[in-house]
Amino acid sequence: MKKNILLVDDERWVRTALKWTINKLQLPLQVIHECENGLEALDWIKQNEVDLVLTDIRMPIMDGLSLVKELSQLKKKQDIIVISVHDEFQFVQQAIRTGVTDYLLKPVEETELKECLEKWLNMKSKEEINRNTEKNEDETLPFSTIEKVLQYLEKTPLDQITLKDAADCVHMNPSYLSQLFKQQLNKKFVDYITELRIQESKRLLINTSLRMSEIAERVGYSDLAYFSNNFKRITGLSPSEFRKSSI
Repeated sequence: MKKNILLVDDERWVRTALKWTINKLQLPLQVIHECENGLEALDWIKQNEVDLVLTDIRMPIMDGLSLVKELSQLKKKQDIIVISVHDEFQFVQQAIRTGVTDYLLKPVEETELKECLEKWLNMKSKEEINRNTEKNEDETLPFSTIEKVLQYLEKTPLDQITLKDAADCVHMNPSYLSQLFKQQLNKKFVDYITELRIQESKRLLINTSLRMSEIAERVGYSDLAYFSNNFKRITGLSPSEFRKSSI
């Protein structure tokens, strides 16, 4: 995808020459607009999107340095390359301190323009790779964290599961993990564990002859009454009623 360039120079022939040279370089760039001074460029940028501003320093109405300062106040994030003559280098230094990406000296040679634009394109490419990497990490981190927690829950006996141990296995604060769990699975950690415990107790009630107290202990309940109340709240039946109905 081509990057868009705005040319800003009060001399039309300079803009024409720059545009012709940029096209000749056959880089993934296109000049989408031209302006005669900084004020015209500023007004245009406020209404349009552009990736790179290539601007002369010395112009009437609003010069390149004033344009650079004004653009730094905008929330838009276009890069700027300034063009100057040799005796304006103190202005170039000032522009660089204001956030200018690079500079070119007049008369602009084709090889120097190519080198400058290629360097800028490489910089943009690296920025985009970094942004995509960060974005992917941001998107996958919560998911991969929860996956690890679910793996921990699968391999850990139900009577040994704790939120603290689950958080330790993913190097995370327990309260933060609890929030993340709710966000990703749409249920609280404690509710998820309760569901696992009830599912396992149903399996044991159907497939074994273990006593209620033994089943309660196996699935992580030290209090039989608390286990029975939880079981009935979720299934609608007491453990003994459930066992009888499954025979």
